[in-house]
Amino acid sequence: MIIVTGGAGFIGANFVVDWVSQSTEPLTVLDCLTYAGNLANLETVSRSGRFDGQVLFSRTDLRDFEAVNAVVAAKKPRAIVHFAAESHVDRSIEGPGEFIQTNVIGTFHLLQAARNLHADYLANAPSMASSFRFLHVSTDEVYGSLNDTDPSFTELTAYAPNSPYSASKAASDHLVRAWHHTYGLPTLTTNCSNNYGPFQYPEKLIPLIISHAIEGKALPIYGDGRNVRDWLFVKDHCTAIRKVLEHGAVGEVYNIGGEAEMTNIEVVSTICRLLDKRKPRADGKSYEAQIEFVSDRPGHDKRYAMNIDKIKHHLGWQPSESFASGIAKTVDWYLQHQGWVGDLQIRRGLI
Repeated sequence: MIIVTGGAGFIGANFVVDWVSQSTEPLTVLDCLTYAGNLANLETVSRSGRFDGQVLFSRTDLRDFEAVNAVVAAKKPRAIVHFAAESHVDRSIEGPGEFIQTNVIGTFHLLQAARNLHADYLANAPSMASSFRFLHVSTDEVYGSLNDTDPSFTELTAYAPNSPYSASKAASDHLVRAWHHTYGLPTLTTNCSNNYGPFQYPEKLIPLIISHAIEGKALPIYGDGRNVRDWLFVKDHCTAIRKVLEHGAVGEVYNIGGEAEMTNIEVVSTICRLLDKRKPRADGKSYEAQIEFVSDRPGHDKRYAMNIDKIKHHLGWQPSESFASGIAKTVDWYLQHQGWVGDLQIRRGLI
Protein backbone atom coordinates (compact mmCIF):
# COMPACT_ATOMS: atom_id res chain seq x y z
CA MET A 1 0.00 0.00 0.00
CA ILE A 2 1.11 3.54 -0.77
CA ILE A 3 -0.57 6.84 0.10
CA VAL A 4 -0.80 9.56 -2.57
CA THR A 5 -1.69 13.00 -1.25
CA GLY A 6 -3.39 15.33 -3.71
CA GLY A 7 -4.31 12.30 -5.80
CA ALA A 8 -7.44 13.98 -7.17
CA GLY A 9 -5.49 16.98 -8.45
CA PHE A 10 -3.71 17.45 -11.75
CA ILE A 11 -0.35 15.71 -11.32
CA GLY A 12 -1.55 13.40 -8.54
CA ALA A 13 -4.45 12.06 -10.60
CA ASN A 14 -2.17 11.40 -13.55
CA PHE A 15 0.14 9.54 -11.18
CA VAL A 16 -2.74 7.40 -9.86
CA VAL A 17 -3.93 6.57 -13.38
CA ASP A 18 -0.35 5.69 -14.38
CA TRP A 19 0.12 3.61 -11.24
CA VAL A 20 -2.92 1.37 -11.75
CA SER A 21 -2.00 0.84 -15.39
CA GLN A 22 1.31 -0.70 -14.32
CA SER A 23 0.81 -2.14 -10.84
CA THR A 24 -1.69 -4.12 -8.78
CA GLU A 25 -0.37 -2.65 -5.53
CA PRO A 26 -3.17 -0.81 -3.71
CA LEU A 27 -3.01 2.89 -2.95
CA THR A 28 -5.00 5.37 -0.93
CA VAL A 29 -5.71 8.80 -2.37
CA LEU A 30 -5.68 11.40 0.40
CA ASP A 31 -7.28 14.63 -0.82
CA CYS A 32 -9.53 17.27 0.74
CA LEU A 33 -11.06 18.19 -2.65
CA THR A 34 -10.44 21.93 -2.67
CA TYR A 35 -11.14 23.87 -5.88
CA ALA A 36 -8.44 22.01 -7.85
CA GLY A 37 -9.25 18.52 -6.52
CA ASN A 38 -11.75 16.65 -8.67
CA LEU A 39 -12.76 13.00 -8.40
CA ALA A 40 -13.76 13.14 -12.07
CA ASN A 41 -10.00 13.12 -12.76
CA LEU A 42 -10.04 9.49 -11.58
CA GLU A 43 -12.97 8.45 -13.76
CA THR A 44 -10.84 6.08 -15.85
CA VAL A 45 -9.76 4.33 -12.65
CA SER A 46 -13.39 4.09 -11.55
CA ARG A 47 -14.50 2.66 -14.89
CA SER A 48 -11.76 0.03 -14.69
CA GLY A 49 -13.20 -1.22 -11.41
CA ARG A 50 -10.09 -0.23 -9.44
CA PHE A 51 -11.77 2.50 -7.38
CA ASP A 52 -12.59 1.34 -3.83
CA GLY A 53 -10.79 -1.87 -4.72
CA GLN A 54 -7.18 -1.23 -5.56
CA VAL A 55 -7.66 2.52 -5.19
CA LEU A 56 -9.17 3.81 -1.95
CA PHE A 57 -10.15 7.40 -1.21
CA SER A 58 -9.91 9.40 2.01
CA ARG A 59 -11.24 12.95 2.11
CA THR A 60 -8.68 14.29 4.55
CA ASP A 61 -7.35 17.81 5.07
CA LEU A 62 -3.60 18.00 5.67
CA ARG A 63 -4.24 20.92 7.99
CA ASP A 64 -5.96 18.50 10.42
CA PHE A 65 -3.10 16.60 12.08
CA GLU A 66 -5.29 14.12 13.98
CA ALA A 67 -7.08 13.10 10.80
CA VAL A 68 -3.85 12.78 8.82
CA ASN A 69 -2.14 10.78 11.54
CA ALA A 70 -5.14 8.45 11.84
CA VAL A 71 -5.17 7.67 8.11
CA VAL A 72 -1.42 7.03 7.97
CA ALA A 73 -1.53 4.84 11.09
CA ALA A 74 -4.48 2.83 9.77
CA LYS A 75 -3.20 2.30 6.22
CA LYS A 76 0.43 1.57 7.21
CA PRO A 77 1.83 2.42 3.76
CA ARG A 78 5.26 1.43 2.54
CA ALA A 79 5.52 4.88 0.96
CA ILE A 80 3.89 8.29 0.95
CA VAL A 81 3.99 10.31 -2.27
CA HIS A 82 3.20 13.91 -1.41
CA PHE A 83 1.72 15.93 -4.29
CA ALA A 84 -0.87 17.93 -2.34
CA ALA A 85 -0.19 21.67 -2.51
CA GLU A 86 -1.62 25.04 -3.36
CA SER A 87 0.28 25.84 -6.54
CA HIS A 88 -0.99 28.89 -8.42
CA VAL A 89 1.28 31.92 -8.13
CA ASP A 90 -1.49 34.47 -8.77
CA ARG A 91 -3.61 32.97 -5.99
CA SER A 92 -0.61 33.06 -3.65
CA ILE A 93 -0.17 36.78 -4.30
CA GLU A 94 -3.83 37.45 -3.57
CA GLY A 95 -4.11 35.14 -0.55
CA PRO A 96 -0.79 33.84 0.80
CA GLY A 97 -2.28 32.45 4.02
CA GLU A 98 -3.79 29.39 2.33
CA PHE A 99 -0.39 28.56 0.88
CA ILE A 100 1.30 28.69 4.26
CA GLN A 101 -1.40 26.55 5.84
CA THR A 102 -1.46 23.85 3.14
CA ASN A 103 2.11 23.79 1.86
CA VAL A 104 3.96 24.42 5.11
CA ILE A 105 1.68 23.35 7.97
CA GLY A 106 0.14 20.54 5.89
CA THR A 107 3.57 19.14 5.01
CA PHE A 108 4.64 19.42 8.65
CA HIS A 109 1.60 17.38 9.73
CA LEU A 110 2.27 14.74 7.10
CA LEU A 111 5.92 14.51 8.11
CA GLN A 112 4.93 14.05 11.75
CA ALA A 113 2.47 11.29 10.82
CA ALA A 114 5.15 9.62 8.70
CA ARG A 115 7.64 9.95 11.52
CA ASN A 116 5.20 8.25 13.91
CA LEU A 117 4.66 5.41 11.45
CA HIS A 118 8.39 5.01 10.81
CA ALA A 119 9.03 4.84 14.58
CA ASP A 120 6.41 2.10 14.84
CA TYR A 121 8.10 0.21 12.01
CA LEU A 122 11.49 0.56 13.71
CA ALA A 123 10.06 -0.94 16.89
CA ASN A 124 7.89 -3.66 15.41
CA ALA A 125 8.73 -4.24 11.74
CA PRO A 126 12.38 -3.38 10.95
CA SER A 127 12.10 -4.55 7.34
CA MET A 128 9.25 -2.08 6.75
CA ALA A 129 11.31 0.68 8.36
CA SER A 130 14.19 0.08 5.98
CA SER A 131 11.97 0.09 2.88
CA PHE A 132 9.67 2.99 3.84
CA ARG A 133 9.94 6.18 1.76
CA PHE A 134 8.48 9.69 2.04
CA LEU A 135 8.63 11.28 -1.43
CA HIS A 136 8.03 15.03 -1.49
CA VAL A 137 7.12 16.60 -4.85
CA SER A 138 8.30 20.20 -5.20
CA THR A 139 8.99 22.81 -7.87
CA ASP A 140 11.79 24.53 -9.75
CA GLU A 141 10.40 27.87 -8.54
CA VAL A 142 12.17 27.46 -5.19
CA TYR A 143 15.45 28.23 -6.98
CA GLY A 144 14.35 31.71 -8.04
CA SER A 145 14.89 33.34 -11.42
CA LEU A 146 17.56 33.02 -14.11
CA ASN A 147 18.84 35.47 -16.69
CA ASP A 148 19.00 34.44 -20.33
CA THR A 149 22.61 33.23 -20.19
CA ASP A 150 22.65 31.73 -16.69
CA PRO A 151 23.28 27.98 -16.35
CA SER A 152 20.30 25.80 -15.53
CA PHE A 153 19.26 24.99 -11.98
CA THR A 154 20.98 22.01 -10.40
CA GLU A 155 20.15 20.23 -7.17
CA LEU A 156 22.86 22.37 -5.51
CA THR A 157 21.47 25.73 -6.65
CA ALA A 158 20.80 28.01 -3.68
CA TYR A 159 17.15 28.62 -2.84
CA ALA A 160 15.84 32.10 -3.74
CA PRO A 161 12.02 31.97 -3.90
CA ASN A 162 10.33 35.14 -5.14
CA SER A 163 6.58 34.53 -4.69
CA PRO A 164 4.49 33.45 -1.69
CA TYR A 165 3.88 30.15 -3.52
CA SER A 166 7.54 29.38 -4.13
CA ALA A 167 8.46 30.52 -0.61
CA SER A 168 5.90 28.12 0.87
CA LYS A 169 7.26 25.25 -1.23
CA ALA A 170 10.83 26.14 -0.26
CA ALA A 171 9.79 26.01 3.39
CA SER A 172 8.26 22.57 2.90
CA ASP A 173 11.43 21.36 1.14
CA HIS A 174 13.50 22.49 4.11
CA LEU A 175 11.17 20.69 6.53
CA VAL A 176 11.56 17.45 4.58
CA ARG A 177 15.34 17.80 4.61
CA ALA A 178 15.32 18.49 8.36
CA TRP A 179 13.08 15.52 9.18
CA HIS A 180 15.55 13.28 7.33
CA HIS A 181 18.68 14.66 8.98
CA THR A 182 17.20 15.13 12.47
CA TYR A 183 14.81 12.19 12.82
CA GLY A 184 16.16 9.75 10.26
CA LEU A 185 12.97 9.76 8.17
CA PRO A 186 13.77 8.15 4.79
CA THR A 187 12.88 11.03 2.47
CA LEU A 188 13.23 11.81 -1.21
CA THR A 189 12.59 15.21 -2.80
CA THR A 190 11.91 16.04 -6.43
CA ASN A 191 11.84 19.51 -7.96
CA CYS A 192 9.99 19.64 -11.26
CA SER A 193 9.55 22.20 -14.00
CA ASN A 194 6.19 23.42 -15.37
CA ASN A 195 3.87 20.47 -15.98
CA TYR A 196 1.20 20.31 -18.67
CA GLY A 197 -1.17 17.65 -19.93
CA PRO A 198 -4.60 16.11 -19.18
CA PHE A 199 -6.65 17.17 -16.13
CA GLN A 200 -4.83 20.44 -15.48
CA TYR A 201 -7.04 23.01 -13.78
CA PRO A 202 -8.00 25.67 -16.37
CA GLU A 203 -6.47 28.64 -14.54
CA LYS A 204 -2.96 27.52 -15.59
CA LEU A 205 -1.49 28.90 -18.82
CA ILE A 206 -1.89 26.02 -21.27
CA PRO A 207 -5.45 24.86 -20.43
CA LEU A 208 -6.53 28.49 -20.01
CA ILE A 209 -5.28 29.40 -23.48
CA ILE A 210 -6.99 26.36 -25.03
CA SER A 211 -10.34 27.04 -23.37
CA HIS A 212 -10.24 30.80 -23.97
CA ALA A 213 -9.33 30.29 -27.63
CA ILE A 214 -12.25 28.00 -28.45
CA GLU A 215 -14.62 30.18 -26.39
CA GLY A 216 -13.61 33.26 -28.41
CA LYS A 217 -12.07 35.04 -25.42
CA ALA A 218 -8.86 37.06 -25.22
CA LEU A 219 -5.67 35.06 -24.75
CA PRO A 220 -3.90 36.95 -21.92
CA ILE A 221 -0.10 36.98 -21.79
CA TYR A 222 1.79 38.72 -19.00
CA GLY A 223 4.18 41.52 -19.91
CA ASP A 224 5.99 41.04 -23.22
CA GLY A 225 5.51 37.25 -23.23
CA ARG A 226 9.24 36.57 -23.08
CA ASN A 227 9.34 34.87 -19.69
CA VAL A 228 10.86 31.42 -20.16
CA ARG A 229 9.75 28.14 -18.59
CA ASP A 230 10.90 24.55 -19.01
CA TRP A 231 7.88 22.44 -19.94
CA LEU A 232 7.41 18.85 -18.72
CA PHE A 233 4.65 16.56 -20.00
CA VAL A 234 2.85 15.27 -16.92
CA LYS A 235 3.06 11.59 -17.88
CA ASP A 236 6.85 11.90 -18.16
CA HIS A 237 6.83 13.43 -14.68
CA CYS A 238 4.85 10.46 -13.33
CA THR A 239 7.37 8.03 -14.80
CA ALA A 240 10.19 9.97 -13.15
CA ILE A 241 8.43 9.93 -9.77
CA ARG A 242 8.13 6.15 -9.97
CA LYS A 243 11.84 5.90 -10.78
CA VAL A 244 12.79 8.06 -7.80
CA LEU A 245 10.42 6.20 -5.48
CA GLU A 246 11.84 2.79 -6.33
CA HIS A 247 15.50 3.59 -6.94
CA GLY A 248 16.29 7.04 -5.53
CA ALA A 249 18.93 7.36 -2.80
CA VAL A 250 17.47 8.25 0.60
CA GLY A 251 17.92 11.90 1.52
CA GLU A 252 18.66 12.96 -2.05
CA VAL A 253 17.05 15.61 -4.27
CA TYR A 254 16.33 15.03 -7.97
CA ASN A 255 15.49 17.70 -10.54
CA ILE A 256 12.89 16.63 -13.11
CA GLY A 257 12.50 18.68 -16.30
CA GLY A 258 11.33 18.37 -19.86
CA GLU A 259 14.39 19.93 -21.51
CA ALA A 260 11.94 22.17 -23.36
CA GLU A 261 12.58 25.85 -22.63
CA MET A 262 9.94 28.05 -24.26
CA THR A 263 8.87 31.66 -23.91
CA ASN A 264 5.23 32.16 -22.97
CA ILE A 265 4.48 33.76 -26.34
CA GLU A 266 6.00 30.73 -28.11
CA VAL A 267 3.79 28.41 -26.07
CA VAL A 268 0.65 30.39 -26.84
CA SER A 269 1.48 30.72 -30.55
CA THR A 270 2.12 26.96 -30.77
CA ILE A 271 -1.29 26.24 -29.24
CA CYS A 272 -2.94 28.69 -31.64
CA ARG A 273 -1.36 27.02 -34.66
CA LEU A 274 -2.51 23.59 -33.48
CA LEU A 275 -6.05 24.86 -32.95
CA ASP A 276 -6.01 26.55 -36.36
CA LYS A 277 -5.65 23.08 -37.90
CA ARG A 278 -7.85 21.10 -35.50
CA LYS A 279 -10.70 23.53 -34.84
CA PRO A 280 -10.48 26.52 -37.22
CA ARG A 281 -12.19 29.76 -36.35
CA ALA A 282 -15.41 30.43 -38.26
CA ASP A 283 -13.96 33.64 -39.74
CA GLY A 284 -10.86 31.86 -41.04
CA LYS A 285 -8.47 33.95 -38.92
CA SER A 286 -5.78 32.47 -36.70
CA TYR A 287 -6.43 32.20 -32.98
CA GLU A 288 -3.32 34.35 -32.59
CA ALA A 289 -5.61 37.32 -33.34
CA GLN A 290 -7.03 36.80 -29.82
CA ILE A 291 -3.66 37.31 -28.07
CA GLU A 292 -3.71 40.20 -25.62
CA PHE A 293 -0.73 41.39 -23.59
CA VAL A 294 -1.68 42.34 -20.02
CA SER A 295 0.08 43.99 -17.08
CA ASP A 296 2.89 41.81 -15.78
CA ARG A 297 2.55 39.74 -12.62
CA PRO A 298 4.26 41.27 -9.54
CA GLY A 299 7.72 39.76 -9.07
CA HIS A 300 7.38 37.68 -12.24
CA ASP A 301 10.41 35.38 -12.54
CA LYS A 302 12.16 35.78 -15.89
CA ARG A 303 13.39 32.28 -16.61
CA TYR A 304 13.44 28.75 -15.18
CA ALA A 305 15.65 26.01 -16.62
CA MET A 306 16.43 22.59 -15.19
CA ASN A 307 19.62 20.57 -15.34
CA ILE A 308 18.46 16.94 -15.15
CA ASP A 309 21.84 15.23 -15.45
CA LYS A 310 21.53 13.66 -11.98
CA ILE A 311 18.30 11.75 -12.62
CA LYS A 312 19.50 10.82 -16.10
CA HIS A 313 22.83 9.39 -14.96
CA HIS A 314 21.81 7.92 -11.59
CA LEU A 315 18.33 6.57 -12.38
CA GLY A 316 18.28 6.28 -16.17
CA TRP A 317 15.27 8.57 -16.68
CA GLN A 318 14.80 11.18 -19.35
CA PRO A 319 11.66 12.74 -20.89
CA SER A 320 10.07 10.75 -23.69
CA GLU A 321 7.95 13.61 -25.05
CA SER A 322 9.25 16.68 -26.83
CA PHE A 323 7.26 19.86 -26.34
CA ALA A 324 5.90 19.47 -29.89
CA SER A 325 4.58 15.95 -29.26
CA GLY A 326 3.38 16.66 -25.73
CA ILE A 327 1.50 19.86 -26.55
CA ALA A 328 -0.20 18.19 -29.53
CA LYS A 329 -1.45 15.40 -27.25
CA THR A 330 -2.57 17.99 -24.70
CA VAL A 331 -4.53 20.09 -27.18
CA ASP A 332 -6.19 16.95 -28.54
CA TRP A 333 -7.14 15.83 -25.02
CA TYR A 334 -8.79 19.16 -24.16
CA LEU A 335 -10.67 19.23 -27.47
CA GLN A 336 -11.94 15.72 -26.77
CA HIS A 337 -12.87 16.55 -23.14
CA GLN A 338 -14.60 19.91 -23.38
CA GLY A 339 -17.35 18.48 -21.18
CA TRP A 340 -14.80 17.93 -18.39
CA VAL A 341 -13.71 21.56 -18.62
CA GLY A 342 -17.29 22.84 -18.75
CA ASP A 343 -18.41 20.77 -15.77
CA LEU A 344 -15.43 22.01 -13.77
CA GLN A 345 -16.15 25.63 -14.66
CA ILE A 346 -19.81 25.26 -13.66
CA ARG A 347 -18.96 23.65 -10.31
CA ARG A 348 -16.41 26.36 -9.54
CA GLY A 349 -18.71 29.20 -10.62
CA LEU A 350 -16.48 30.24 -13.52
CA ILE A 351 -19.40 30.17 -15.97
